[in-house]
Amino acid sequence: MSSGSTAHKFQLREKAQLMSTPEMDRTLARLAHEIVEKNSGGEDMAFVGIRRRGVPLAERLGRMASRIENKHIRVGALDITFYRDDLSTLAPRPLVKQSNIDFEIEGKRIILVDDVLFTGRTIRAAIEALFLCGRPARVQLCVLIDRGHRELPIEAAYVGRAVPTTMREVIEVKVNEIDGIEKVLLLEK
Repeated sequence: MSSGSTAHKFQLREKAQLMSTPEMDRTLARLAHEIVEKNSGGEDMAFVGIRRRGVPLAERLGRMASRIENKHIRVGALDITFYRDDLSTLAPRPLVKQSNIDFEIEGKRIILVDDVLFTGRTIRAAIEALFLCGRPARVQLCVLIDRGHRELPIEAAYVGRAVPTTMREVIEVKVNEIDGIEKVLLLEK
């Protein structure tokens, strides 16, 4: 998950821009093609984004996959409000609130989408929330950035870019739908 809301708690300096708008677009297009190919064309497939920035990414992937297959592929959102245990001591784990999935997930192949994969705790909470909505046939994880440092045995099936980081570094994903700008930054505390 990006650290947009936590950036104010720390003095962060920008080290590098990891992706520009065109690079993000190309990466998402590649991921959409890979997902469709590995899921036999998208039959019984749906995207579910993890709020906040996983939702617009899931919506874009859903539109791209729908164009590739010339059929409508559903997109939903999991609303997981959490206190990042990697940046804060306010709470021990992500807190699941509510989801916005207006289709049946029972028996579907769900592509769970998030912006950054870090410790794996957000994904664990999202999987738990997803299973409260029904039992999908399969759940696959798609992330724009995998920065390593896993605390749980969670791996993404689809990765836009793997970016090895130190614990002092923070990945910040900006998307037009939320931030009014599009880029991925590497910041340092």
